[in-house]
Amino acid sequence: MHIFKEIGPLKAYLKHHRSAQTSVGLIPTMGALHKGHISLVEASKRDNTITVCSIYVNSTQFNIPADLEKYPRTLEKDIQMLKDAGCQVAFCPNDLEMYPEAHKLNFDFGPLDKILEGEFRPGHFSAVALVVCKFFNIVQPDCAYFGQKDFQQVRIISRLAAELKFDLTVISAPIVREADGIAMSSRNMRLSPDERSRAVVLFQSLNLTRDGLLQGESFSSLKERVKERCIQSNVKLEYLALAETKNLTPLENVMEPTQTILLIAAYVGEVRLIDNLLLIENENYNKTPAG
Repeated sequence: MHIFKEIGPLKAYLKHHRSAQTSVGLIPTMGALHKGHISLVEASKRDNTITVCSIYVNSTQFNIPADLEKYPRTLEKDIQMLKDAGCQVAFCPNDLEMYPEAHKLNFDFGPLDKILEGEFRPGHFSAVALVVCKFFNIVQPDCAYFGQKDFQQVRIISRLAAELKFDLTVISAPIVREADGIAMSSRNMRLSPDERSRAVVLFQSLNLTRDGLLQGESFSSLKERVKERCIQSNVKLEYLALAETKNLTPLENVMEPTQTILLIAAYVGEVRLIDNLLLIENENYNKTPAG
């Protein structure tokens, strides 16, 4: 596997190896890799000639300094995982390489970045969009892979790619879960054993709500049940939302089950976790052409 820390040598490598028959897949990550990330590598390898995985903790997208400080950094382990998975290229820049000057650009995605995560993390998606734009311009991938766990982020990136006419396909891969159902996340590394056992209430709450909705129960009553469950588990619920999948327009009731998603965010101790569940699962992963 080739490891690059600077933009110039990476671009030169890709230019040398790119041809009419070559396709490049990009997986932007912040490191602390797990099986969910590796599933993206495997998807990219199936679809492309060259797979590039970036590892960069983007400080501008953190709203809470302590969250940035405590974010897991396991670069040596990450590199080994990528090698074992057969990833051809790792791009591991530092802050100076990505932001030689203080950034001044801001993105506005209308209602899409003001709700859910956008409400609780103002400015977060603008910062994500900027760093992803940088990676798209540096790598010029044919496909870019993101995990469904960050469902709102995937919708933001799809909108970004379409608006700016990037010639690529945004691919959302299914959530990879632990045996007890908890969504794999780099932040899980920060959970104590007790917190880890309590964190499963997020997935349980999503399942409870989905089953209830499909059986005709009201979302408002189900939300109250979830609030009570979280209190009993000593988990601080931030939101449980019902939305349509394309633009994440909030819903009070299920209109079309195949186009509806449940999303949840909560604090388990000091660690903020998110998860989501489609009311009716569809394709293995969703491809959104841009441009």
